[in-house]
Amino acid sequence: MGVRYPLTLRSRSPALALLTATMVAAAMALGGCTFTGPPAGNGRDMQPLSERMLAELAAKDMEKESPILVRIFKEEAELEVWKQDKSGRFALLRTYPICRWSGQLGPKIKQGDRQAPEGFYTITPGLMNPNSNYYLAINTGFPNAYDRANGRTGALLMIHGDCSSSGCYAMTDEQIAEIYALARESFFGGQKSFQLQASPFRMTPLNMARHRNSPHFEFWKMLKQGNDHFEVTHLEPQVNVCENRYVFNALSLTQFSATERCPAYKVPEYIAAAVRDKQRRDDIQIAELISRGTPIAQATTGIDGGMNLTFLAAVKSHGGPGATIRTASGTIPAHVNPPAEPTQASTGSFLNFPKPVPAPRSSVYADAN
Repeated sequence: MGVRYPLTLRSRSPALALLTATMVAAAMALGGCTFTGPPAGNGRDMQPLSERMLAELAAKDMEKESPILVRIFKEEAELEVWKQDKSGRFALLRTYPICRWSGQLGPKIKQGDRQAPEGFYTITPGLMNPNSNYYLAINTGFPNAYDRANGRTGALLMIHGDCSSSGCYAMTDEQIAEIYALARESFFGGQKSFQLQASPFRMTPLNMARHRNSPHFEFWKMLKQGNDHFEVTHLEPQVNVCENRYVFNALSLTQFSATERCPAYKVPEYIAAAVRDKQRRDDIQIAELISRGTPIAQATTGIDGGMNLTFLAAVKSHGGPGATIRTASGTIPAHVNPPAEPTQASTGSFLNFPKPVPAPRSSVYADAN
């Protein structure tokens, strides 16, 4: 049998559908940023899923309104949308190349550092922003309990369109329209929130070996624990914070407090055993890679974030920014600002282009970093 959803949402009449959409859109408009003008009312937030996407969902045994989960990998500049299939587990629906992210690998620490956040975030309908300056936006929810417990500051860090980033993950307008619609439909299906897992890179043994000397390595090892919980189950890991650190799938009779000592808790044995086995195998591979002399990823200076190779190649083929570029993954606007050439050897791929003059923007609301 298929996964069950609340009857009142899943089999709603057209009138109820319209009412539900209006209510959700109103809730979305209240979340995220502070308005500096009236709602745009352009209907971008209610664009339907394409026939191609509906066919892909059907082929993968997924229902349009089933829950989603989003994963981001900075170094690879990729965003994944996972969706629950009729088995009740999450399966990969689509991988989107990220047009632009700012800062460096590593977590966001303070307001104004241009860092895009890393960690585990909970996205509710109130964090969906239909009136962004950047076509559509989804607020990441930074700072979460972990960020606040560790004194990290900043706000209004988004996944949005327009290929322009200041502490955000920027997609093309076409991509964010589809991602936004997938999230919207999951909320219509009864999902109260979905999880965003933002990682510095894919948490493979090779990448862990490459980044072993990073000052963020202990933080990334903690993120890998959550990554492993998802990888071995394909279920959304329950996330709590105590002792200023993340804990995953921890069952306790006592409430967790982000800055206080962790209460007694237990991880279900079938999950704990699978995670231990994966981590043991990964640790062996990491040690072997290091012993074979796997090069350390070099720190870079003089660049600002990254751009997926798909978009870098498109910009390069047009001689740099300055013209609107249409790609299979969406439209790169003329004002795109590719990352600069690094001053040291880097594991990423960057191109050295002069920075274009930003195009003027209407001020519906101000996204911050």
